Amino acid sequence: MLAGVRRGIIEGRHLPGEPLSELALATEYDVSRTPVREALKQLQIEGLVEVRPRVGTFVRSPSRREVVELFELKEMLEGMAARLLAARGAIPIMDELEENIELSGQAVARDDVEGYATLVHEFHELLVRGADSSQLESHYRTLMNQLAYHRLVSASLTRPGRLGASLSEHRYVLELIREKDGFGAEFAMRDHVRSSERATMAADDPLTGGRPLRKEL
Repeated sequence: MLAGVRRGIIEGRHLPGEPLSELALATEYDVSRTPVREALKQLQIEGLVEVRPRVGTFVRSPSRREVVELFELKEMLEGMAARLLAARGAIPIMDELEENIELSGQAVARDDVEGYATLVHEFHELLVRGADSSQLESHYRTLMNQLAYHRLVSASLTRPGRLGASLSEHRYVLELIREKDGFGAEFAMRDHVRSSERATMAADDPLTGGRPLRKEL
């Protein structure tokens, strides 16, 4: 059930600020309240929920500063992944990345934001897997959970012109990886993440289900 609740938060079925009832979750997953309590403790450690004493447990709403800091980590990890993948040469995952780019082009041509958002998530996942670094992948998974990435990228793609720009950035990164230009691929990937961050922070609803990000200095 831990994976189910985590997925519900990441995918937006449980929105930031929403209360999480132990009883309701126990009923939904057909378990006792003990595993629910343990799952919520783990999600608190992961930064996805917050416990307010004598009030309840709620889906955590990140501050603007936290989102910026998480993006900085994302930039570093994905830049490293692009560099490591470029050093590996012609491996099977490159074919998957090529197919992803082709399908992404079709989604952009249809102006299919949700379809393209799913392909964006896949592109970044393939890139990290292709780096063949278990430590990098483990830290990346935790980071993506905290960012609730699918909702985040969907929000950023609503910005005018972002759909086509994102695809062009992906194509350029893949081109540099194919050319085995590790440092070029790393810098291009970092630039892409920064562009995504700017689009996300400018979106009306980046992570919070209609509520503004908390300001925290």
